[in-house]
Amino acid sequence: MSAADLAQSIGRELPYLRRYARALTGSQTAGDNYAAATLEAILSDRELMDAEDTRIGLFRTFHAIWQSSGQPVASENQSTREAAAQAHLRGLTANSREALLLRTIEELRYDQIARIMQIDQSEAEELVQIALNEMGRAIRGRVMIIEDETIIAMDLKGIVQAMGHEVTGVARTHSAAIELAADNRPALILADIQMADGSSGIDAVNELMGSLGDVPVIFITAFPERLLTGDRPEPAFLISKPYSEEQVRSAVSQAMFFASTEGLGTA
Repeated sequence: MSAADLAQSIGRELPYLRRYARALTGSQTAGDNYAAATLEAILSDRELMDAEDTRIGLFRTFHAIWQSSGQPVASENQSTREAAAQAHLRGLTANSREALLLRTIEELRYDQIARIMQIDQSEAEELVQIALNEMGRAIRGRVMIIEDETIIAMDLKGIVQAMGHEVTGVARTHSAAIELAADNRPALILADIQMADGSSGIDAVNELMGSLGDVPVIFITAFPERLLTGDRPEPAFLISKPYSEEQVRSAVSQAMFFASTEGLGTA
């Protein structure tokens, strides 16, 4: 593969590496720093890339850096909440969240996860199950859903309730979202980016953050690339439509896990 072809191929995969790194670290800044370090390593040694699969090579290089750094790494500018979250993460089984995110958010097969993490496939499968169990024990809380499609909204509601969380309600428009959040403060928001009144779910969430503070948000969208540009603050959790129940459960568990470091998940 020529240098130009490699650059183009990496460019297509880079937004998803950034999504993964952000969910793994719980911070856009930290995630982007790891992604940048990955690119620098590849520029220094192109043999790090997989000749047949750019995504595998990119994520495998990321993991080598992630492991060698003694993850998770604290930042000098880390907030109290981020520090608490990182301390909480250290109590989880090693490599379990990495495997879970690769499986559920990035939708990689177990054999691909094994190649990225350089472990046996059976171990990759075991790590995913361990992570699901550990993350599932996170504190329960209130979840608000912003979604204009009734069937999808009801499906999300059912998944969240089956996990033991309380759904405060479903908002189909910008104004309904603001009113719902004011009536019952959520610990987590699930949001589509397109609303029934033609407004943006992103704008609604940004306005809510002004009154609610640092509440975790999971965006669910058919156009994830629109939120992976690096031009603005981006959500830590981003699920592509059509989604699977496993993806939603994984993202909700991890978002609640981070929120629980400050008691935000308390019902």
